[in-house]
Amino acid sequence: EDSLNVIRTIFSAPETYAVVLKETGEPVGSAGIMSGEGLHSAEMKADGEIGYWIGRPYWGQGLIPEAVRCLLQRCFEDLGMSAVWCGYYDGNTKSRRVMDKCGFRFHHTEEGNTSPLGDIRTEHFMKITREEWLEDSDRYGYQD
Repeated sequence: EDSLNVIRTIFSAPETYAVVLKETGEPVGSAGIMSGEGLHSAEMKADGEIGYWIGRPYWGQGLIPEAVRCLLQRCFEDLGMSAVWCGYYDGNTKSRRVMDKCGFRFHHTEEGNTSPLGDIRTEHFMKITREEWLEDSDRYGYQD
């Protein structure tokens, strides 16, 4: 029932997209943009947040960094956001690596946050501004 609730509330939200294998079209994860009430930290205010998930067999194939780059482009070019946030739970070095690859910079840590599955965790937040994204677009592989 908890998983079904996560699917209904998170994976079916506006600006949430399937991550699919190019060869087969098989969905293997999701990535999305959250704003307003869906944000995970009060620090984010009027900015957006990117979240993502991918099945373990597909880790390390570059699918999530590619999806995050596309979402950042949408945030800054189409949605007019001035900054975008991304968070990872303590110990999730793979997620932190995705954010590093996409140009996010560490901002702050919050302890005692409740995850979507209901457990209490330490969450680290990273941020990229529109200006940083524009300056680093070649370095991080963004499209014109």
